[in-house]
Amino acid sequence: MTTRVLIVDDQSLVRAGFRLILESQPDLAVIGEAPDGEQAVALARRHRPEVILMDIRMPGMDGLEATRQILANGPGGCRIVILTTFDLDEYVYAALRAGACGFLLKDVTPEQLIAAVRLVAAGDALLAPSITRRLIERYAAHNARSELTADLSTLTEREVEVLRLMARGLNNEAIGETLFVGEATVKTHVAHILDKLHVENRVQAVVAAYESRLVVPGEPA
Repeated sequence: MTTRVLIVDDQSLVRAGFRLILESQPDLAVIGEAPDGEQAVALARRHRPEVILMDIRMPGMDGLEATRQILANGPGGCRIVILTTFDLDEYVYAALRAGACGFLLKDVTPEQLIAAVRLVAAGDALLAPSITRRLIERYAAHNARSELTADLSTLTEREVEVLRLMARGLNNEAIGETLFVGEATVKTHVAHILDKLHVENRVQAVVAAYESRLVVPGEPA
């Protein structure tokens, strides 16, 4: 099964490079390119790609607003990965809150880019968990007085444990090993967490964990 990818970046060399890398793989197909957010929204609605690689800083409509518009009615099978030059960017953080499933630095290796697209297409919401965690931790530390938005009171004790481990960057298999339960059980807990927190994916759940101070930036894992 072929994964259809839309590349959005205001630099033509970046788009061309990513296209060359992705189209070297038989299971990946680039269905379009866009130099700005407005065109990205139009192409996403027309072609309905499974994965969008979205630059965050572009002239006109930026990647954040494009992400919001594309995901306004839910993901609908489309998963957005934010592209950025910096690993600490408040726009990236806002895009994660808006529903993007992770982010990649533009200096990723070809192997990392291919693996990331396949991973997110398969449904994993946390790309490079350690980097995503660092971004959230550092941003949360700079915004310690921000209004708390997540209500974790509906979570069971076990669901809170699972959320803590998710916020530490553990995948389902590692969470299961830590809690001595099967991976299927972990998937059920994660589904309940997303439903109770009214979020679309694991990244948004992790953001909620930090915003609620369930996980404190800098505390030992």
